[in-house]
Amino acid sequence: MVRQKIQIKKIDNLTARQVTFSKRRRGLFKKAQELSTLCDADIGLIVFSATGKLFDYSSSSMMQLIDKHKVHSERDMDSPDQLQSFNLQSEKKNYGMLSREFAEKNRELRQLNGEELQGLGLEELMKLEKIVEGGISRVMKIKGEKFMREISSLKKKEAQLQEENSQLKQQSQQARLNEVEGHNTIEGGHSADSITTNRSLVNGHLDYIDSDTSLKLGLPFPY
Repeated sequence: MVRQKIQIKKIDNLTARQVTFSKRRRGLFKKAQELSTLCDADIGLIVFSATGKLFDYSSSSMMQLIDKHKVHSERDMDSPDQLQSFNLQSEKKNYGMLSREFAEKNRELRQLNGEELQGLGLEELMKLEKIVEGGISRVMKIKGEKFMREISSLKKKEAQLQEENSQLKQQSQQARLNEVEGHNTIEGGHSADSITTNRSLVNGHLDYIDSDTSLKLGLPFPY
């Protein structure tokens, strides 16, 4: 079968347009890489999608290639007016590029928040999903590390409180023991005095009985 020639015109279907852009962009960059490798050429490609997203390829440093292009462009200027006009155009282009980059970054930020996703293709959605998953993974990792540090700090405080509680308990027990020993010492002193006094009273009473008995019997008083 004869391959049907594709008519070159804007693709109306949004999904088909994004698929075609993605395929042809990769093909274009591949051909540029092959040309650079085969012919040792310095190549720089800058592509903006319909949504303003930037894609680029360079065989070396892109900034060096841009500066090299700028130097060659300035050499072609014949008059100061042409040079001034070129500088003005260059500034406008730079401003436009920065504005588009700013808009693109804001759009990417909104997409990370789950907004403006309808215009994205399957490949771009999968790429965005990986970015979000990577961000969530890093957030969970840092969150886990902070949790572990908090748990470690709480365990240290718990051990310190247990140690202080143990010391207070020992001090309380020692104070009670000292109080009991002091009370027993005082009671022991009173008991010894009472025993001595009772013994003296008993001995005196016995002496009195012996004397009285001797008097009644007419016996000599014992000395």
